[in-house]
Amino acid sequence: MQFPQYGIYARWPEDGQGWIHPDDLSVVSRLLPSERVIRRESFDGTHYHCRYGAWKFRLRPALWLPVQAEGLDVGDEVETVGLGMERDLFVGEVVGMYYVRRKGRIAYRLRKASQNMPRLFLREHLRLLSEKQQVRQGEIEHPTPTWDGSGERIGFAD
Repeated sequence: MQFPQYGIYARWPEDGQGWIHPDDLSVVSRLLPSERVIRRESFDGTHYHCRYGAWKFRLRPALWLPVQAEGLDVGDEVETVGLGMERDLFVGEVVGMYYVRRKGRIAYRLRKASQNMPRLFLREHLRLLSEKQQVRQGEIEHPTPTWDGSGERIGFAD
């Protein structure tokens, strides 16, 4: 098994609360069931160790819907990528990840300063702040200048 794994617990199991670690019942009852994308970090043989932002909890194996990770997680700092003049650019924090079943995608809730943004964003509208842009190698050979002026000169075609 490879971790982390992402998915949703859309339904509460019929067996009651036995699948939740007793110490984590209050946290899990606030988060699940829902369309929130939960991150499984490890499995200790009995419980999956899960996380959603700052909340950590343990769950026994139960039916869940796996979701393809997109490289973002709750708590990541991102910047929005504008589409023409359509959207204001800003830097924010991912405070929610929700699986939209009809689109088969994750939608992200952002917080700008201390205010949650009213709309959700898709991955292609966001750039992780740790992703640095790379400058590609130039294609034009430039002569190396010398101090005495004896370097090569660029000839221009008339």
